Amino acid sequence: MKLDSLFRTKSVLDIQHELAAGASAGVSLKRHLGATSLVLFGVGVLIGAGIFSLTGMAAGEYAGPGIVLSFVISAVACALAGLCYAEFASMVPVSGSAYTYAYTTLGEFFAWIIGWDLVLEYAAGAATVATSWSAYLMKFCGQVGIPLPPQWAASPFSIIEGTQVHGIFNLPAAFIVALMSLVLIKGIRESAMLNAVLVALKLFVILAFIGLGWSYINPANHQPFIPPNTGEFGQFGWSGVFRGAAVIFFAYIGFDAVSTAAQEAKNPRRDMPIGILGSLVLCTLLYCIFSWVLTGLANYKEFSGLSGLAPVAVAISHTPYKFFTLLVELAILAGFSSVIMILLLGQSRVFLSMSKDGLLPSAFSELHPKFRTPWKSNALFGVLVALFAGLVPGHIIGEMTSIGTLLAFVIVCVSVPILRRSMPQAERPFRVPLVPWIPIAGALSCLGIMASLPGETWLRLVVWLVIGCVVYFAYSRHKSHLRQP
Repeated sequence: MKLDSLFRTKSVLDIQHELAAGASAGVSLKRHLGATSLVLFGVGVLIGAGIFSLTGMAAGEYAGPGIVLSFVISAVACALAGLCYAEFASMVPVSGSAYTYAYTTLGEFFAWIIGWDLVLEYAAGAATVATSWSAYLMKFCGQVGIPLPPQWAASPFSIIEGTQVHGIFNLPAAFIVALMSLVLIKGIRESAMLNAVLVALKLFVILAFIGLGWSYINPANHQPFIPPNTGEFGQFGWSGVFRGAAVIFFAYIGFDAVSTAAQEAKNPRRDMPIGILGSLVLCTLLYCIFSWVLTGLANYKEFSGLSGLAPVAVAISHTPYKFFTLLVELAILAGFSSVIMILLLGQSRVFLSMSKDGLLPSAFSELHPKFRTPWKSNALFGVLVALFAGLVPGHIIGEMTSIGTLLAFVIVCVSVPILRRSMPQAERPFRVPLVPWIPIAGALSCLGIMASLPGETWLRLVVWLVIGCVVYFAYSRHKSHLRQP
């Protein structure tokens, strides 16, 4: 095996020719999304488990009220990576996201690694949100007098809170994954319309929570703002703030998912940077204010354990607006649905690109004759992610998503200065300023947050990448279109 064959790159011009050929033949994805739709896609996936679920868990187990600083730290790293994503998305407007960017700069093997990593990122992300959706559904049904058996809303590896009973299968989590997969199969237009409605509901919930809860903040709950370290790295103190940043980094995978929709944007060279950076700025501001109110209403210790997966319900119990809990939980259920839908959209679009390059079976690049969607990918991951959400505990999936996201960001940041040197004359409608310093800072900040994640999370990533390497050398390397005469 020749080593240079592993690093063979795909030309940006070839990608652009493929797009033009697909459009002229009528076999490409529908270009339906404008700048507003892309921003709403970003907000739709950014405002989800990160703010409604992982915020409580990270505050209760790692950072305390310092979770506000965790969001700021993550936002800085995301802003640096977001600039790099924006340049690539305007330059190479295809559905492969970081996978395609790596293919044009670092070569096929690195492209495969990042594509395989994105499979983990989006699948684990959708499963994490689905487990939180299930937790809120159980609370909502209990409050309206429809008790559901808790064994069928918990992983078999989880012990139901207040008992010594293990769960059987998280059925509600599997259900919502399957439902959103069916929406995606139906079409991008329908998906965008549903997302717009769900985003409106989520923004209403956040603004109402902030407005109603602000007057009932107990300053004592913010003292100490950074709880003292327990003697173990990552358990409160500044190391806990950084570990909290690593865990809630999951909340920032929104602009990554936006980039996978580039091939369905009407004017990707202009609209993709707006969608990526606009949604990032808006949601970072909401995250910081929301987490300040959340930890001000309830002591961070109340968010430990399973209660951390539904922190809004815990916090609202400290206000006179307990009646508002039902509306909040109903809107959160709707909002989580949009997050799951967009993550599954990103998953299928990455698979579509990898299949078109020959690295995966051609079935995954086949579009539905009527809906023009990669329906086979949507169906496959609808089943796999539903099983994953039903069987694996939520906190484990969330950490796997964070490390997968961070690895993708590192590779995208590194790719920008490489492509600047190898293709200096290529058209770049959006350019990252201060290259290579901003990409280097983005890569280092993401690596720093990765270092704060638990060791077992790194082990799971290594195992997943080893499996990916086996698949690549046994199948994908020999089927690659770049290797065909």
